[in-house]
Amino acid sequence: MNFLDIAKEEARVAMSKGEIPIGAVIVKNGVIISKAHNLKETLKDVTAHAEILAIRKASKILGDWRLNGTEMYVTLEPCSMCTSAIIQSRISKLCIGTFNKDMGACGSVINLIHNRRLESFVNVNWLYDEECSNLLIEFFRLKRENNKNKFK
Repeated sequence: MNFLDIAKEEARVAMSKGEIPIGAVIVKNGVIISKAHNLKETLKDVTAHAEILAIRKASKILGDWRLNGTEMYVTLEPCSMCTSAIIQSRISKLCIGTFNKDMGACGSVINLIHNRRLESFVNVNWLYDEECSNLLIEFFRLKRENNKNKFK
């Protein structure tokens, strides 16, 4: 099973809601524990990123905030808030679909994920998935188009 494909499905759900198309899936022992997509605009909650929502669901399902032995698949490199939550929750492996050139905290802008002072030992796997990038490009293209049409 390709877990990044499921994260991309979540990203498409976010896009259909007018949310930035980012999806996240948490897996343990080859089984999906939780999945989520961005809901920041819908919930009017700055913390409602796909990664945070997936972590909350997984913690509830597993009955623990410690998510040792889990893997997260996310379509876009996490921001500093989400990267910190990934470190704190002790997710073991992070698979990233594409770079976040504006706010990436796993090496693109800053690197929190490989910071010994934060006791971060997350195994990171960059997947370089073109479809993850294209979802974001399309979302922002449509958003710019819609904004132009508002002023005509």
